[in-house]
Amino acid sequence: MGAQIRVYKRRIKSVTATKKITKAMEMIAASRIVKAQRQVAASTPYASELTRAVTAVATGSNAKHALTTEVENPVRAAVLLVTSDRGLAGGYSSNAIKAAEQLTERLRAEGKDVVTYIVGRKGVAYYGFRERPVVESWTGFTDSPAYADAKRIAGPLIEAVQRDTAEGGVDELHIVFTEFVSMMTQTPVDNRLLPLSLTATPEETEAAQGRILPLYEFEPSVEGVLDALLPRYVESRIYNALLQAAASEHAARRRAMKSATDNAEELIKSLKRLANAARQADITQEISEIVGGASALADATAGSDK
Repeated sequence: MGAQIRVYKRRIKSVTATKKITKAMEMIAASRIVKAQRQVAASTPYASELTRAVTAVATGSNAKHALTTEVENPVRAAVLLVTSDRGLAGGYSSNAIKAAEQLTERLRAEGKDVVTYIVGRKGVAYYGFRERPVVESWTGFTDSPAYADAKRIAGPLIEAVQRDTAEGGVDELHIVFTEFVSMMTQTPVDNRLLPLSLTATPEETEAAQGRILPLYEFEPSVEGVLDALLPRYVESRIYNALLQAAASEHAARRRAMKSATDNAEELIKSLKRLANAARQADITQEISEIVGGASALADATAGSDK
């Protein structure tokens, strides 16, 4: 019995140490979410307004540009997958990878060849283990991305869009990331960055009815304006996606660590109950042995007196 109690004590000590770690990680993730949320709130209006400006330029002209022109028969598409560098975040990275695979299957079903770009060590490890080709990858900044990181990612993607498909270029650019909805909800989404969709929403269409559309004059030219806006548009959208993914990663890690901490507390309670039961059984056994020994001694003493 004593050995069993020692085993329970060792397990309680081990689980308590694990609980301290998970609790600390939960608090760290909770503190980082606030900063990530502020960054998302600050970057989203800029990305939205820049997209609106590009849409206005594209709809106000008839110029053909890689940013806005749909290819009649697209043959190759690029997919940028955003995952995390670290684990212990529940199903955060696996859900994003699953969304990217679904998008890849859909694009291939449309007859397009798919090339993959990856952000985050988890995605790189997943594709590397399965020996799947990756054009380029970036790691080391997923929990706190900077605009310079988005700019570094956007460079090769813009070059691929501007190149002809015969030279390894792509006709479309898609991004898969986890959108931060709330502290409890993070949703993997896939968006097409290029060519830019110029389809108006029902609200915009209704607002435009009965209005005189403006005429635009571009200097030095429409192509020059679009060439200048193209990298800014791609960089801002990728940066916003990185920030959304970072906030989602911290929220998922906080939720996972809270669940781990709660499970550790329940396990400690269960182990303590078992240890107490073993201790009580040990005490009961000792009492029984003492009583039995005393009874045997009394019987022996009574026999000797006779």
